[in-house]
Amino acid sequence: MADFDENDLKNRGFLGFKQFRELDLLEVPTAPGVYAVLRDRDRIPHVLDTCVGGWFKGKNPTVDRHTLTAKLAHSAETLYIGKADKGSGNRGLRKRITEFVRFGNGEPVGHWGGRCIWQLADSQDLRIAWLPVLDRLASEMETELIDQFVRTYTSLPFANLRR
Repeated sequence: MADFDENDLKNRGFLGFKQFRELDLLEVPTAPGVYAVLRDRDRIPHVLDTCVGGWFKGKNPTVDRHTLTAKLAHSAETLYIGKADKGSGNRGLRKRITEFVRFGNGEPVGHWGGRCIWQLADSQDLRIAWLPVLDRLASEMETELIDQFVRTYTSLPFANLRR
């Protein structure tokens, strides 16, 4: 059974596994693909009352702390699965992950998905990994990964608020 830990993702071909605090965005490929945010299995992150993410179009990114704390109850290392697909703006992995990081730094950037990551006290210690997807749409791969996650844990990853 896939448990979505670092070893499982490496076996699937994911690369990177860099803490946000040490991430060099130039190392992230420009190709389309999927990415995942992971925590250390041995440590359940503390949820902040307020999200440090940017207010995009004036919308507060904060989610109720008790709701998020309850979502951390499962033991999955993977907290978020996202995609960077071809299409408008040619948002490959580097561009999309850059937007994600900028949003987490409080900028009003359009990366609403995964915003709960930035409501964790040690979000800069979380790791991000990526998988270039060249033979099909990254959105198809993202859907497949999220479906496998739900089959394994009977819930979405922590920061995925919808399929």
